[in-house]
Amino acid sequence: MLIDTHTHLYSEQFADDITEVIARAKENGVKRFYLPAIDQSYTEKMLNLEAQYPNEMFAMMGLHPCSVHPDTLESEMAHVREWIDKRDFKAIGEIGIDLYWEKAFLKEQQDAFKTQIEWAKEKDLPIVIHCRDAFNEVFEVLEDVKDDKLFGIFHCFSGTKEDAQRAIDFNLKLGIGGVVTFKNGQIDKFLNDFDIKHIVLETDSPYLAPIPYRGKRNESSYLKYISEKLVDIYQLTPNEIAEITTKNALDIFER
Repeated sequence: MLIDTHTHLYSEQFADDITEVIARAKENGVKRFYLPAIDQSYTEKMLNLEAQYPNEMFAMMGLHPCSVHPDTLESEMAHVREWIDKRDFKAIGEIGIDLYWEKAFLKEQQDAFKTQIEWAKEKDLPIVIHCRDAFNEVFEVLEDVKDDKLFGIFHCFSGTKEDAQRAIDFNLKLGIGGVVTFKNGQIDKFLNDFDIKHIVLETDSPYLAPIPYRGKRNESSYLKYISEKLVDIYQLTPNEIAEITTKNALDIFER
């Protein structure tokens, strides 16, 4: 069994063929799908998909840093708080800092990130971190809030060997997706310096499709290409990769 720890299957890119997409994923061994939240405009779609596939789809709740804007921040954060008080979720995510698209709202992103980490600790939930062009800023927040209750996944890890070690030191698994298959991705050069117990698999569908589909819509069935790359990196069998990364994911989400 493979687990896709990060997939936006509820997004509009799958509106026309979601049934086939899920069937293909299952045919390729993917049996569980964890759905990160974006913002309140997507909540209904995400929860509807979870309700349709209650044994396979598992929702998170959180505010994506790209949806942090001063005009809507209060309403978006109230939405997250309302939902985590209303029902159980598997994680608070995806949350974090993104300075690729918008640098002007760094303070608001940091505040939203820190607040949601505190909510995760209060609910004894993992966090799922989004970080783009913001490793120092993310680690700065984590340094402020680190304690025994902090755990989760550094989603779509694409940093340096030193960044990987820092993430692991914060009790975070590394979410490995399509980037590991890219020639310019670089993380395949050092990943096996870290025990595979620190690794979980993800697609980030519909984004970041692995080779040979780079540039096209990503989907959860492509998790097999990421798994195959880890077979090469760790010199383990496909079954061993599946077994270990599945255990790692369940250790985070199903404590």
